[in-house]
Amino acid sequence: MNLLDILQSQMGDQVIEHLSKEIRADKDTTKSAVDGALATMVSALAKNVSNPQRANSLMGALDRDHDGSILNDLAGLMMQGGRSQQQRRSTNGLGILEHMLGGNTNNVVQMMSKGSGLDFLKSGKLLTMLAPIVMGVLGKTKKQQGLDLGGLASILSGTVQQASRQRNDMGIIGKILDADGDGNIGDEIAGMGMKVLGNLFRK
Repeated sequence: MNLLDILQSQMGDQVIEHLSKEIRADKDTTKSAVDGALATMVSALAKNVSNPQRANSLMGALDRDHDGSILNDLAGLMMQGGRSQQQRRSTNGLGILEHMLGGNTNNVVQMMSKGSGLDFLKSGKLLTMLAPIVMGVLGKTKKQQGLDLGGLASILSGTVQQASRQRNDMGIIGKILDADGDGNIGDEIAGMGMKVLGNLFRK
């Protein structure tokens, strides 16, 4: 089972159109940025489940807040623009993102901005809009498959490994997620090369 394939299946033309309107970017740029963002968030989740405390926190969040029901109305979710006016944890994109990426949130947004061509604010907004979808798909998969922590970790790591075989630039994500979280990844990006980083946000 490949979680990225499942996530991509949710990214139909209507969803991409809603996303592009919300962040005020063209559809092609938005689609490319979405591809890289989904891979990044799945990689972050795979990294989190390797830490016992974060893994237990993730399992609790999935059981409590993410049963996949938000996938039934993605258009409505997109219209919220990642906002959490209803104070629902399942749709609170910023809250989900902070738990998912922790101190590396700023680093990941910078990576998205430099790789996709979107500015920093648009990149951040796109991530907050996609985060509930990622958690919704993960929660639905966990529920349907009856996964325990080991099963969840296996699917996440398997997805990342498969993506790494298909895309030779997936290692960039790991480097960014392993960065020191100081809010500036200029040196890391300079060392990777902009061409390689740009490829992360293209099919």
